[in-house]
Amino acid sequence: MDPNLQNRITVESGKRSGKPCVHGMRITVSDVLDYLASGMTEAEIMADFPDLTTEDIRACLAFAAERERRLLGTVA
Repeated sequence: MDPNLQNRITVESGKRSGKPCVHGMRITVSDVLDYLASGMTEAEIMADFPDLTTEDIRACLAFAAERERRLLGTVA
């Protein structure tokens, strides 16, 4: 994962039950992925969450892709 994006996702045991979140926010990676999957555009998501940036959304996608690669690597 791109180091510039990697620092944007954090996991803290006391925040959102330890789910990966956008750094400094309580928005989870899965929240962002759900919004995108439901058809929301980046602009619509950022309008609902003004502190969220395009880079944050890309970090969520990169985090999910990396997690998928690791999952597939353990299955093979």
